[in-house]
Parts: sequence; structure tokens; C-alpha cells
Amino acid sequence: MATFLWQQVVERGFSLTLISHRPPFWFLVFALFLPRVSLAVAWFQGVLVPFHLVGWIPLVFAILLPRALVLYLIYLDQGVSLWFLIHLVVAVLVWAGGGHTYQRRRGDG
Repeated sequence: MATFLWQQVVERGFSLTLISHRPPFWFLVFALFLPRVSLAVAWFQGVLVPFHLVGWIPLVFAILLPRALVLYLIYLDQGVSLWFLIHLVVAVLVWAGGGHTYQRRRGDG
């Protein structure tokens, strides 16, 4: 009986493996750095066909918020997985640091 309960916990537990189902591995890695480019390449290769992304809303998200669309695709495929958490951390870091502007100091010397 204890073995059966342990198997149920393991089957339903949180997994920290870097698995890839529908989106290929190159897409998951490349989307961390260049999400718009990776979405465009995946669209041309037909990787996004199983997700049935049709209409204007996916196109608007791909243009304005590509990281949110990548997070949505990963969540649809894997749920809350390690890939989802990695992309979520990168998205938060990019969105938090994206509003800062850098000013160059000019030396009058």
C-alpha cells in the first residue's frame, strides 16, 4: 500500500527535468534570448501548428509581448515545468530592467 501511494505522489509531483514535447529544444533555448525571432522561425517551420494559434490575438502578442506568448506556449505544452520557470524568471528580469535608460556622461576636460 505504501508503494502505491508513493507512486501516486511521484506521478503527480513537480518535475525538474528539462523535457520538450511539442516545441523543439532549439526553440526553448533560442526564445530565452530572441523571442520574436524564434517565434518567426518556429512559425515558418510549422512548429506552432499544433497550438492552433489563429486570429489577431496571437499575432499581436507575438509583436508586442513575445515573451508572454512563449510562456503561454510552454504552459500549454508542459504546464508549470522547469522550462516555464526559466522563461518566467528571464521575462521578469527583462521587464523589470527594460525601463531603465542609460545616460552617458560627457567629460568637459
